[in-house]
Formats: sequence, C-alpha cells, structure tokens
Amino acid sequence: MIRFFSVAAAATVLAACSSAPLAQVQPIDGVISGHCHIDKVRGAVGLAASASTVERARVDSDSLQVRVIRGDAQSGATASGHADATAGQAQSGGERLTIQTGPYNNITAIHCG
Repeated sequence: MIRFFSVAAAATVLAACSSAPLAQVQPIDGVISGHCHIDKVRGAVGLAASASTVERARVDSDSLQVRVIRGDAQSGATASGHADATAGQAQSGGERLTIQTGPYNNITAIHCG
C-alpha cells in the first residue's frame, strides 16, 4: 500500500515539473491591424529581449513584422540616464515594429518602421 502511494506521489511530482509549452500569443481583440502603434509596448523597454517578449511586443503593437537590431544605442542620454534611441523615430505607422537591444540583450528602444 505504501509502495502504491509513493509511486503515485513520484508520478505527480514529475508531472508537475514537466515544462508546459507556451501558449501562442494572441491579440486581445483577436485581430492584428498591421498598423504599428508603440503606446501599448513602451513598458517593454528595459526587459530582456527574449523570443516571447519580442513576439508579445509585436502582437501588442498591432504589427505584422518585427525587426530586432542588436547592439548598443549610440544616441545621447536622457535625463534618466538612458539612451534615447527613439528620437526622430515613428511612434506609429507602417507594419513593422523595430526593437533595439543593448549589449546585454535588454531592450533599449522601440519604434515603428
């Protein structure tokens, strides 16, 4: 009887530890318009540029495409000390979201185009 419970407990623990696949990222309203807007994804600046974060930003911005530019932003610093790589960049428009990353794979800037 004890052996049965220990096998059942081990099976439960192993099942809980198995990695579940990530759910597919879907837009809230069910439709991606294809017209980029960054107002809903500004909060991603500073996060790690993982595949899931990049895809979530693409969907939340209503963009059909996403481009990740690796490297360090070379523009001047803002009052907060962060580089303002979006100066002069589009806040909305086009079908592509562009994400710039820093040397440690953190998102440093987001813009359309």
